[in-house]
Amino acid sequence: MTLEQLSANKCFEGEQRVYRHRSGTLNCDMTFGVFLPPAALEGKPCPVLFFLSGLTCTHENFIQKSGFQQHAARHNLIVVNPDTSPRGVEIAGQDDAYDFGSGAGFYVDAKKEPWSKHYKMYSYVTQELVDVVNANLPVVPGRRGIFGHSMGGHGALISALKNPGLYQSVSAFAPIANPAECPWGQKAFAGYLGSNPDDWAQWDATHLVSQYESTPQELFIDQGAADNFLAGKQLLPENLLAAADGNDHIQTIFKQREGYDHSYFYIATFVAEHIAYHAALLTPSA
Repeated sequence: MTLEQLSANKCFEGEQRVYRHRSGTLNCDMTFGVFLPPAALEGKPCPVLFFLSGLTCTHENFIQKSGFQQHAARHNLIVVNPDTSPRGVEIAGQDDAYDFGSGAGFYVDAKKEPWSKHYKMYSYVTQELVDVVNANLPVVPGRRGIFGHSMGGHGALISALKNPGLYQSVSAFAPIANPAECPWGQKAFAGYLGSNPDDWAQWDATHLVSQYESTPQELFIDQGAADNFLAGKQLLPENLLAAADGNDHIQTIFKQREGYDHSYFYIATFVAEHIAYHAALLTPSA
């Protein structure tokens, strides 16, 4: 697997890089960010934390707006953040709406044509990108976490729930927690997966929590109380929390932040807490 380094910037004694590679899963070139903390630059293996972004984002939003680098540097965590959809592919209608197609891959594996040729973001994130990172970066085997925001929070949750043991920590900012029951999710699932509700359920964190019977899993859910998408019933964390209450295999930490909305101002305020949470689970001595 060949990586092309597009940029590198010193940041908090670490280095923020951007790479491009050819994805066999998505059948296109993909770009992703990598923050290497000081220890990794010295060649020491470090745990890795994946961040999945939300609707309309590229890899750049989290790198430029969240301020995560200083906290990842302090805890010596490698942080990897991919794009939110395939890019540079020719599919009619992919750029027509902000919530479907480009920038809105929803971290599922599409079943419907023409999307199924390229839109397999779930397999890309949980398999191919993991393999690329393991082969090219100084990561500690088996020390891997995942978190995300909004659509990316949904992606982080389902990636962990569908792959017990793949991630040792998981958290989410304002996740789309029950996409089969909200307008964003219903539009995406119908377009990518078709009309069968059984197909939808396999990509819905609330359903997956209700059916989860594997290794005990803790989920850290973070939500701004002034989030207009919470009020608009796009996120539905209450449904996931209710499902978790009925499943002894799932433990939840839920923090509601008074006055905070859905923006990167909210993420920047609490990203240090999330990174510390992941560091404690990924580096037990942290």
